[in-house]
Amino acid sequence: MSEPIISAQDVRFSYVTAEGVAPIVLGGVSLDIEEGSFVAVLGHNGSGKSTLAKHMNAILLPTGGKVYVSGMDTTEDQLLLDIRRTVGMVFQNPDNQIVANVVEEDVAFAPENLGVPSDEIRRRVDDALKAVGMYEYREHAPHLLSGGQKQRIAIAGVIAMQPRCIVLDEPTAMLDPIGRADVLRTIKTLNRERGVTVVLITHHMDEAAQADRLVVMAKGKVIADGAPKEVFQDVEGLKAVGLTVPDTTELLWELRQQGLDLPLDALSDEECAQALYQLLKT
Repeated sequence: MSEPIISAQDVRFSYVTAEGVAPIVLGGVSLDIEEGSFVAVLGHNGSGKSTLAKHMNAILLPTGGKVYVSGMDTTEDQLLLDIRRTVGMVFQNPDNQIVANVVEEDVAFAPENLGVPSDEIRRRVDDALKAVGMYEYREHAPHLLSGGQKQRIAIAGVIAMQPRCIVLDEPTAMLDPIGRADVLRTIKTLNRERGVTVVLITHHMDEAAQADRLVVMAKGKVIADGAPKEVFQDVEGLKAVGLTVPDTTELLWELRQQGLDLPLDALSDEECAQALYQLLKT
């Protein structure tokens, strides 16, 4: 089996405040992210999921345990550039990542700072903008774009660095439903068609349901890890930590409480409708 692209080993983390050490944010997280996978990390605010994300390309360093990126120890300063070339980050607010007044100049910013030759930058910028469906906007001003379009530009800026993995920390939190759908479609295309490893940090059940693997966090620990269809079947366990489940699972679960024989692994609307149809047929 190949080496995981990200490996967290008993990672512990506490923020240090002016008054001293704050409560523990990560309480011993162990997690391997396989290359080419699409993993969603789900949890409430305060669960530790965003703190864990920032450990994945050495924005934060563990106060205990280790994080390895493609075998590189994130605490080794001389490896920092290689680590951030391997794992790119996209954050909640695209305005915080957009630095230029023209879309294509913004996407070119990171490769330029990495010393990439100009003809290669041109190729990377065009390729990245096409990958996120924003090539026709290459000469536009970013501040005139919608929230979803800005977030896709931010993703393109990371793609232009050609990372093997992209970690997205609640990238749809500030978007409307159309923008959210656009960004999710872009993420899935990068993973399926380009083989980019994707780690999606979210608190949206419907987004988490689209991943291949779902990691659930609560109070700084991993409390569930598996395929979304498996994890979401533990409705009562998720409710116990203040999380819900997708609407389809909730409906099927409530009907099961009434004694109806229905599966809990029908996540999509189509699968749920088919399960109800089969029940009504019998």
